[in-house]
Amino acid sequence: MLPSYLRRFLACAILTFATFTFAANKNKTEPAPRFNAKTVDGEKFDNASIKGKVVLLEFWTTWCHFCAEEAPLVEKLSQEFKDKGLTVLAVNVGESKKTVKKYLEQHPRACRIVLTEDTNLAAMYQATAYPIYVVIDRDGNIVATQRGAGGERLLRHNLFRAGIGSSDFVVDDSDE
Repeated sequence: MLPSYLRRFLACAILTFATFTFAANKNKTEPAPRFNAKTVDGEKFDNASIKGKVVLLEFWTTWCHFCAEEAPLVEKLSQEFKDKGLTVLAVNVGESKKTVKKYLEQHPRACRIVLTEDTNLAAMYQATAYPIYVVIDRDGNIVATQRGAGGERLLRHNLFRAGIGSSDFVVDDSDE
């Protein structure tokens, strides 16, 4: 376990980085890179299989406090928007299947879980600080990248940018 002063420093660094990343990427879209992923249940995903759906990629680890805090929010959004075409892939980064399985026994998740060994996504999105969220629209374009926890309003805003949800959560320029 990291000392508390180091955890606080890392948390501040992640949030600062997330703020600048979000502000810099707010209106850019680019095609999502070609990927392959397989869930722990054996379901396969790639660019062709997600076409026409909005995809929320969540990069997380079992030791990430912010990931654990936001996991229920991701689950809530996954359930709320599954009938509107949202697919959530929760990509655990760098941990063994045994570690993830043990963690999920204590903290169950309904969304699709992907391990690093079963995808090339973590390398593509340089997943080195957690959580990281990437939203891909129905046309296969990245419409938002969020590095660090940002809460429900920001996640809903990013999903809205991809065509899911309500404008009630749109973030004003003055909020960024």
